[in-house]
Amino acid sequence: MPTTPATATHSSSNGTAEPIMLELVDENGTTIGTAEKLAAHQAPGQLHRAFSVFLFDEQGRLLLQRRALGKYHSPGVWSNTCCGHPYPGESPFTAAARRTYEELGISPSLLAEAGTVRYNHPDPASGLVEQEFNHLFVGMAQAALKPDSEEVGETAFVTAAELEKRHAEGPFSAWFMTVLDAARPAIRELTGPSAGW
Repeated sequence: MPTTPATATHSSSNGTAEPIMLELVDENGTTIGTAEKLAAHQAPGQLHRAFSVFLFDEQGRLLLQRRALGKYHSPGVWSNTCCGHPYPGESPFTAAARRTYEELGISPSLLAEAGTVRYNHPDPASGLVEQEFNHLFVGMAQAALKPDSEEVGETAFVTAAELEKRHAEGPFSAWFMTVLDAARPAIRELTGPSAGW
């Protein structure tokens, strides 16, 4: 498995390496502990807190990203604007804004909560499992993108009709349609009825 920012350890303030930890939650989203990131995704998966971001341009087009080929989980597939995991004790909103900036080089405008969704999606290619309690966010992308090539292989703004065609052609992340469908009411509120979401 390649070493990526997701699987590598990071240095603490005293210079020692620490594993990336996630918040484990119960079915209500209440924190019940922590687990190392990769361990939480190994079958059958441990239910953990996550977030998904959907950003749109002024024309109501959704910003997609194709995950970099070096990613340990679902490399090379298209997915929503940004997704990830809060650090233990970090609010999902803060984590969503932080990771959007780290991955795409922009700070989302009008970022708003769009509900939560719980799912269990195995990834046949890697054998990893997404057991997630996912916090959804919608907002606007109003600055030039500066993607981190270690995280993002490609980006595209798509209309609802273009997304339908792209999704049929694939490949997309296993969780993409679940999080998109759960966020649709907030997406429609943000983009208006003419955008077709």
